[in-house]
Amino acid sequence: MSARDFVEKDYYAALGVPKDASAADVKKAYRKLAAELHPDRNPGGEERFKEVSEAYDVLSDTTKRKEYDEARELFAGGGQRFAGGGGGFPGGFDVNDLFGNRGGGGGFSDLFGGMFGGRQNGRRPVPRKGQDLETSTTLSFLDALHGTTVSLRLATEGACDTCHGSGAAPGTSPKTCPVCNGQGLVNRNQGAFAFAEPCTNCRGTGQVIETPCPTCHGTGAQTKDRTITVRIPAGVADGQRIRLAGKGSPGGPGAPAGDLYVRVTVAPHPVFSRKGDNLTVTVPISFAEASLGAAIAVPTVDGSVTLKVPAGTASGRTFRVRGKGVPSKKGPGDLLVTVQVKVPTQLTDAEREAIEAYAAVATPVREEVRS
Repeated sequence: MSARDFVEKDYYAALGVPKDASAADVKKAYRKLAAELHPDRNPGGEERFKEVSEAYDVLSDTTKRKEYDEARELFAGGGQRFAGGGGGFPGGFDVNDLFGNRGGGGGFSDLFGGMFGGRQNGRRPVPRKGQDLETSTTLSFLDALHGTTVSLRLATEGACDTCHGSGAAPGTSPKTCPVCNGQGLVNRNQGAFAFAEPCTNCRGTGQVIETPCPTCHGTGAQTKDRTITVRIPAGVADGQRIRLAGKGSPGGPGAPAGDLYVRVTVAPHPVFSRKGDNLTVTVPISFAEASLGAAIAVPTVDGSVTLKVPAGTASGRTFRVRGKGVPSKKGPGDLLVTVQVKVPTQLTDAEREAIEAYAAVATPVREEVRS
């Protein structure tokens, strides 16, 4: 039975059992199908009988079943995405190459060595991208609306100043790992498979440091403080996380730096509040302005505008001033102005006389409710 069979054939489907079927269920399914498909009873079912027998031969054997499951898990797509040769593998590729069944092949170590970041076939590992970082900053309400520039102080890892990133003490240098011969990977055989895994002696680097650097203790890196200037876009919201590409920790030689994520906290404003892309404000008006109507001055974040309040406006009514809200890519939001009728706590004699005269001729509100 070839390794390609393990990849291409679904033995569970052949027996009609789930992947987690017990040994007893596998045996039961096989006996039922074998009785139905036996050539003596079903002359046209020879191929199907052969398929069922082959499936049972694998799934009834604990070791074979384990190896089969591992192969199916690694090649869940049936090997198609690896572009291969005959039997559904166009281009001359043979799955057996992956299992080391042909001369000269490196098996899994050739195909998957790069997954571990180590050396393979004399090639250096792919440099790793720098680590992503996250920091926070607090902005005033108006700075968040208009956008601003802030300076952020970060503590990040960089190349050690003493050993310049080698990890070895000055005057010494790293040596080739004697276990993996500088490859960074070692092969481990498991059944039909050959796995490449990082060398534990050199931790996948291919080199060992006999005399570590006294500053970085062999890591090749040290923490450094740096200050970067960041432009915060207009309209940023409280709690928003801004991504700054390439502003994180430096990457390995030839690799890009990581990204920096800045979480923004926006301080509250004594007058304005925010609701999505809209700003809200509450403006007091007098009883006379609400009853007779008036043109009142309304504050905005960049000056004031005149709002016409119609006669008979009730306290708590909200008006919309378009384009005076939060800047955004789809255009600025609006300013929502809620008017609140202010009842005076102290009256002059003239004011009291005027209100008493009005009360004498006005219809009581309670009578309007009863009607």
